[in-house]
Amino acid sequence: MPGLRRDRLLTLLLLGSLFSADLYFHLWPQVQRQLRPRERPPACRCSDRASSPALRSAAAPLNPSGGAHNFSRAGFRDEQDGGGRGGSRSKLQALFAHPLYNVPEEPPLLGPEDLLLASQEALRYYRRKVARWNRRHKIYKEQLNLTSLDPPLQLRFDASWVQFHLGISRQGLYSRSSPMVSKLLHDMRHLPTISADYSQDEKALLGACDCTQIVKPSGVHLKLVLRFSDFGKAMFKPMRQQRDEETPADFFYFIDFQRHNAEIAAFHLDRILDFRRVPPTVGRLVNVTKEILEVTKNEILQSVFFVSPASNVCFFAKCPYMCKTEYAVCGNPHLLEGSLSAFLPSLNLAPRLSVPSPWIRSYSLAGKEEWEINPLYCDTVKQIYPYNSGKRLLDIIDMAIFDFLIGNMDRHHYEMFTKFGDDGFLLHLDNARGFGRHCRDELSILSPLSQCCMIKRKTLLHLQLLAQADYRLSDVMRESLLEDQLSPVLTEPHLLALDRRLQIILKTVQGCIETLGEQSVIADAPAQQSALDSGQANLTS
Repeated sequence: MPGLRRDRLLTLLLLGSLFSADLYFHLWPQVQRQLRPRERPPACRCSDRASSPALRSAAAPLNPSGGAHNFSRAGFRDEQDGGGRGGSRSKLQALFAHPLYNVPEEPPLLGPEDLLLASQEALRYYRRKVARWNRRHKIYKEQLNLTSLDPPLQLRFDASWVQFHLGISRQGLYSRSSPMVSKLLHDMRHLPTISADYSQDEKALLGACDCTQIVKPSGVHLKLVLRFSDFGKAMFKPMRQQRDEETPADFFYFIDFQRHNAEIAAFHLDRILDFRRVPPTVGRLVNVTKEILEVTKNEILQSVFFVSPASNVCFFAKCPYMCKTEYAVCGNPHLLEGSLSAFLPSLNLAPRLSVPSPWIRSYSLAGKEEWEINPLYCDTVKQIYPYNSGKRLLDIIDMAIFDFLIGNMDRHHYEMFTKFGDDGFLLHLDNARGFGRHCRDELSILSPLSQCCMIKRKTLLHLQLLAQADYRLSDVMRESLLEDQLSPVLTEPHLLALDRRLQIILKTVQGCIETLGEQSVIADAPAQQSALDSGQANLTS
């Protein structure tokens, strides 16, 4: 009897010890994190980034306070003068109402041959895809002895993703006046998911490497393909960094994390610059259990889900990208932020050409490419097809300007639709390595502009407009990003960095004009000249 009492006492002591350990190591840290006030990220002196007096003067008109802080909806709306937004006037609406954003687009659309897809052929293809999906889904349910009362999926012609695909033309991924973009963003944000899977490139490489050789997460990182109830698809990139986290200074550009908020911000910036070459992208809080785990049929994806010690639902990618649980992404406990980028039409319908950039980086620890050591490199590029004629080189320079604004050093290839030939527009895909360090202006990204000393007049006029106080780039970006569910998408230092980098671009163009003359630097599209001249007159006034 005394021995039994001692056993009970030992059991109670053991349970008490376990409870105390759980309270001390698990519950109490969580309570501390909830009670601890959110610290502001440390400020940095961005003025040190300018390497010459001219570049330092380009950054001079910006906010001199230099404080790095997150902005909030309330804080932004309360700003009257400091944020550049006076009263209730919308700078974004004023920007899109400007004559430069109403210039007839070049080249003009003449007929169905200027559209990417033939509507009847595309609809037949999508109907076959829907029928195939319904058959496979029925077989999958029967194999698991599951009953479903859901009716088979039907293809809707008015679905936003269908209209997006049918609206792609040689002018861009969507037209300026199309209401389809807003509807597509709304649908990707709210429609329920019906399937989740790895992307095709991850499937192709799955298991094709030795995971022990991976030092850091690399390649395209963890991303999933989500399909919605209207049969549309989007690429999901989960949150891997907090807004105020910066890329470590010792990181190479090719091992940097991919940021979901960079994908969202890149779409908004692309639209503000009037490029319209980034697929519509929106932020969403995804329930990783209900909207990924419970709808996926991929057994490998199912197997990488687990519950963390903090009781959060997590998942990770199989080799070759991230092989270990420490590289997993986790919900809180189920909800996870991420970006959703609309899928482009299937390669079966709209083949794309992937071309190495002439200014590709070495992607090695010590190597350098020729353009990094030869200031006359562009003279060689201008003699090579397809950069010796047409507008391909000018499109490369547009892309370099875009990448410099977002700080993206990872543009190794570019893609374009083969239907539109050599003069088709370049697609600005995979922008998740942008917005990594707001204090670093990587001037090498601008090498196509600084070495070739060429720029489209249309692009230059837009940049000059966005440098004016009434249309300041940081202000219109801030306003545009407020539309997203995950707002604030960017921290204030990243927004202010856009203004500083814009001034650097304009200084670079001005230096080229002073050296070579305006006629040699600014390239015109003949059909646009008269309309652009009227827009420039309005800009000057």
